[in-house]
Amino acid sequence: MVDRWKQAAQQHLTPRLFHEVVQAFRAAVTITQGDQEGAEASKFQVTDSAVFNALVTFCVRDLFGCLQKLLFGKTPKDSSRLPQPSSSPLWGKLRLDVKAYLSSVIQLVACVAEATVAAALLQHIGSAVPYFLTFPKQCRMLLKRMVVLWSTGEETVRVLAFLVLIRVCRHQKDTFLSPVLKQMYITYVKNCRFTSPSTLPLIGFMQRTLTELLALDTSVAYQHAFLYIRQLAIHLRSAMTTRRKEAHQSVYSWQFVHCLQLWCRVLSTICPSDALQPVVYPLAQVILGCIKLVPTARFYPLRMHCVRALTLLSEGTGTFIPVLPFILEVFQQVDFNKKPGRMSSKPINFAVILKLSKVNLQEKAYRDGLVEQLYDLTLEYLHSQAHSIAFPELALPAILQLKSFLRECKVANYCRQVRQLLEKVQENADHISSLRQRASFGVTNQQAVDDWEKQTREEGTPLTKYYSQWRKLRDREIQLEISGKERLEDLDFPEIKRRKLGDRKDEDRVEFKDLFDLDSEEDAADFSERGAPRSSGAQQRVEEEDKDEDDEDEDDGSSSGQEVSNSEDGGPDADAELAPRELWRLLAQGPEDELQDLQLSEED
Repeated sequence: MVDRWKQAAQQHLTPRLFHEVVQAFRAAVTITQGDQEGAEASKFQVTDSAVFNALVTFCVRDLFGCLQKLLFGKTPKDSSRLPQPSSSPLWGKLRLDVKAYLSSVIQLVACVAEATVAAALLQHIGSAVPYFLTFPKQCRMLLKRMVVLWSTGEETVRVLAFLVLIRVCRHQKDTFLSPVLKQMYITYVKNCRFTSPSTLPLIGFMQRTLTELLALDTSVAYQHAFLYIRQLAIHLRSAMTTRRKEAHQSVYSWQFVHCLQLWCRVLSTICPSDALQPVVYPLAQVILGCIKLVPTARFYPLRMHCVRALTLLSEGTGTFIPVLPFILEVFQQVDFNKKPGRMSSKPINFAVILKLSKVNLQEKAYRDGLVEQLYDLTLEYLHSQAHSIAFPELALPAILQLKSFLRECKVANYCRQVRQLLEKVQENADHISSLRQRASFGVTNQQAVDDWEKQTREEGTPLTKYYSQWRKLRDREIQLEISGKERLEDLDFPEIKRRKLGDRKDEDRVEFKDLFDLDSEEDAADFSERGAPRSSGAQQRVEEEDKDEDDEDEDDGSSSGQEVSNSEDGGPDADAELAPRELWRLLAQGPEDELQDLQLSEED
């Protein structure tokens, strides 16, 4: 029956045929939801999985193309510019069936768990957006489901769900843009409660897509930015005034930090914008207050996140924000020469933590990561100001602090990184100074200063050229950290399994029992005659002879050397003296011997 419907629809789709297909499709979707009563009440019964797959495939792939041809006579080449279905004279006959079909599609998307099937359905929904816009109730149901998929689905599903959202919001900004932004922001905050290397890509995707939606209408973006930045400021004020643990936790949390990062990204992307410029200063003040709330070493990771957000905001909006003091302050507060209390083989990933434990503060990995973070933050901020005509004066505190660090620090690895940074900053300062000396305008001529900085940015500076190369390498390292791969993961180290001493006693006895087995019966007979166990008197005589020979060696080295040479020549005395001694020390076996446990060091 499905094949017959397909052939008839491709030849000429009629309203009656479309009605029958929609009824069958509704019956199939009802089964997926487990609604047996609704399935029995339907005209059609879909019980076979092959029939279900064929019916859904036909509706998703071919049905709407045939419907478009029925409504407008031909299928448009550009699917992004579909005409309004309500403009067709046949729309009155097909309206209810289309509405029922769209509701069933939304229900089917909610039931599908396979990512590939969900992706195919979302592509179908994307092409059917003009039909959804005709029915406001179905459109709201669709947007609600798309927000869920945008925040929780597989990567391809998230992207396709966002494409549906932005397409609907573009067509009807006044109706759907503000509610969708509110729902997406609330969902974003819920998903930012926990942060790990696996969730960072999802959080970054949500930030970028939210920014793109907010950029559709700056007036709506200002309303949301004002409201939510004000909420953040209220939380911060409560933490500063009450000084309670719960209030501090509401500020020093991943949700608060990711919200700050989101609005910094939004303002830096949309600006210059007259509508959003008034919220730049309040946002910067909230971030600075967040840094100053608990300025201890344990919250250095949170400070790093806030400094990066301020750097992004300053560079994107062209607003000067005093970020550098919060970076240089760490050089003064931490004693990098102090010997670490404990060693850690695993580096600290500052990208996924907000607070350090007391144990972390004693580790060498903490100071290694801190120096690396300070290097990154200083370079990123000075790079954002590298084209400024005031760069020599702006970088002077950093130059003085880095020189002071090099004089006091005795750790070679830290000094090498800081010295490299200092050289690049000084080189850029000298470059700006040389260009500034040739300028013919005064400092009061703002337009001339702006033109000079724009030209300097286009030509490039030594620091920007170095930063572009460093950024590529650094991004590669960050991707490895985000993906959870350790730096030594690719190396194939052998696995060492250590055993307890008591557990390996029996195995050692079996392993070394036959270590000195004799090769032939003659050797065995020879050793049994000459290597028989001696009495205690014989053992004492051998020890006395050994002691006497040692004394003679100490008294007369030349005569000892002569005796040794004679023994090496194969004299009879050599066989008489060395053979019993070697047999006693190495190969003597008998009932009086005791087997010692073999002690292996960790190096073995």
